[in-house]
Amino acid sequence: MGTTPSPSYSITLRLEIVNHVGMFGKIATAIGETGGDIGAVDIVKVGKGIIVRDFTINARDEAHEKAIIKAVKKIKGVRVIHASDRTFLLHHGGKIEIHNRVPIKTHSDLSRVYTPGVARICMSIHNDKEKAYRLTIKRNSVAIVTDGSAVLGLGKIRPEAAMPVMEGKAMLFKEFANIDAFPICLATGNTDEIVKTIKNISPGFGGINLEDISSPRCFEIEERLKQELDIPVFHDDQHGTAVVVLAALFNAAKIVGKQLQKLNIVISGAGAAGTACCKILKEVGITGIIVCDREGAIYKGRKKHMDPVKKWISENTNHSNIKGSLSDTMNGADVFLGVSAPALITVDDIKKMSPDPILFTLANPDPEIAPEDAYPYVRILATGRSDYPNQINNMLCFPGLFRGLLDSRAKTVNEEIKLSAARAIASMVYEKELSEDYIVPSIFDRKVVTAVASAVSEAAFKTGVAKRQRWH
Repeated sequence: MGTTPSPSYSITLRLEIVNHVGMFGKIATAIGETGGDIGAVDIVKVGKGIIVRDFTINARDEAHEKAIIKAVKKIKGVRVIHASDRTFLLHHGGKIEIHNRVPIKTHSDLSRVYTPGVARICMSIHNDKEKAYRLTIKRNSVAIVTDGSAVLGLGKIRPEAAMPVMEGKAMLFKEFANIDAFPICLATGNTDEIVKTIKNISPGFGGINLEDISSPRCFEIEERLKQELDIPVFHDDQHGTAVVVLAALFNAAKIVGKQLQKLNIVISGAGAAGTACCKILKEVGITGIIVCDREGAIYKGRKKHMDPVKKWISENTNHSNIKGSLSDTMNGADVFLGVSAPALITVDDIKKMSPDPILFTLANPDPEIAPEDAYPYVRILATGRSDYPNQINNMLCFPGLFRGLLDSRAKTVNEEIKLSAARAIASMVYEKELSEDYIVPSIFDRKVVTAVASAVSEAAFKTGVAKRQRWH
């Protein structure tokens, strides 16, 4: 499947061009014939007989960027002064920084923010550690913690290479929920060491966002931390995905006129996201679930390629004990949920499904089937990509969820909190607006964060896990 040019592979070509009629057309044609998407053209300067222009072009990948540059270089009368990868430029020096909330301009300022005045604040917290929420950044801070073992679709790339993703996540926390989030990349993959490290740094944070930690270790790490810490711990790859998937499914079921609890669902992927999706779907009463991994259907009694998580799946799903490949499980399915790898299903698989099939193909950047191939045969299609309708993105969940957790000072994340977040996301698409191409709100809809935060905070109070008094 050929991917569409994307801003993530965006280059700026600064070109010195002989100032003759038709030169611009030649350049545009060369870029177009190579498959590039011209986004902007700016004049840098005009000289005697020449003009310098910047062409901003979206490409498919790095090889495509090079092909575009090569095609432009072949044009007589054009000199490539330099080519810049705009994504690399954006990351130069990192994407985040710290700003002071109050100025330090005088000795008076210094004596209050630091010594000697700060000693009074320290002793106040020493006498009552709960005051850290009122007198320090703790009340609005989240640690984004990874070991770099399962980054995006890149796998185990080590903590240093994981930093750009963690910085990006910190940006989203700040931009959409005004939360100060700090990227923390650990130079260990040892479960005990990760748990110990997070416990040791936890006093400075109001919440922990686990990120890009490989399965099945991520389950144990999260569970141990939830038991041992009094601040919320949330593995976004698991539960963020599950919350948004459930929100989308709430609305998709309405459109196709099927009862949510009676849906038959095939999940491709038994890792962190697939398992969490399975659990949250069961939580709302859906029992017709089959989960598949690389070996095919997971069923009770399967011996090969099993672990404790898959054992749980085998005992709690696939009640008909169906065996075989992913394709074999598609017969009569109402929903296919892919959180796995590209090109795993075919049009023939979709034709096996029940009428009005729903496909959530969330492998990124290339989904389990090319959307163009699937569209003629499905009623509703969602992907993880931004260039197709119905983008299932964790960003719809985690900013608002943590805003609500911090505002209520929740000590944990329970099932009711996650379900409340899913309902809130779904509710942001009003009944009259629901359509096959609009089952989840835009990730840029600022009202989503407010709605999710409010629902999460209310659920925290309702279930008794909020430590903050309602009247504060």
